[in-house]
Amino acid sequence: MDYLYTLSGFAVGAIVGLTGVGGGSLMTPLLVLLFGVHPATAVGTDLLYAAMTKAGGTVAHGRKGHIDWGITLRLAAGSIPAAAITILVLSQLPKGSNTIGDIISHGLGFALMLTAIAITFGRKLREYAGKHEDSPLRQCCLGKITVAVGAILGVLVTISSVGAGALGVAALFFLYPKLSPVKIVGSDVAHAVPLTLVAGLGHWMLGGVDWSLLGALLLGSLPGIWVGSHLSAKVPEHILRRILASMLVLIGTKLVFA
Repeated sequence: MDYLYTLSGFAVGAIVGLTGVGGGSLMTPLLVLLFGVHPATAVGTDLLYAAMTKAGGTVAHGRKGHIDWGITLRLAAGSIPAAAITILVLSQLPKGSNTIGDIISHGLGFALMLTAIAITFGRKLREYAGKHEDSPLRQCCLGKITVAVGAILGVLVTISSVGAGALGVAALFFLYPKLSPVKIVGSDVAHAVPLTLVAGLGHWMLGGVDWSLLGALLLGSLPGIWVGSHLSAKVPEHILRRILASMLVLIGTKLVFA
């Protein structure tokens, strides 16, 4: 079975390299629906997988000056406490029941559908934000709104392992329309590392991490990301993103209404 995990890691890594999104959005439902991994274990394992893979991206973006650390810190000020509180709530749920699994499955489905919306309508959201960048609310409370968005992402990511990528980028494009796309992506990647690490370690404390599975996924995904990034210039990204969004809606619907 390990080679199938590695192959799945390669496939998801290639999609991430091609489109820039799809890590947690595909990996977690793949583990749950195709391999029958318990939702809590799939989420916990994927969170640590994301922390490790995005750490390298953070270093690369940081060296090039592609991270706005002020934005990253504001997001983290909301997301890290929210992740810790979410783990605390999950730890109080009855052990040995399906409650945690049900919460995570439905949360995962909801997060996948939100991600599909962010992928599909991301450009329109950016255009709308650009036209309303001087609104009074944005002028007076942008920092507080960013912290609140971080808190929402913290809960979503901790429950589902989804949201640190496409949703985070969409939120930052909406909040900071003047910031360059490369800085939006770099800041989001940098924020994802501590968030997924804290949430992943929390799931590990709850017994929700499979270390051998994590190793098999990493073994496949790292070369997959490399291959995908080199193919990205040859494949129309808008087509891939529409296909990915459609897949996420179907998977999310199945998880929510299962």
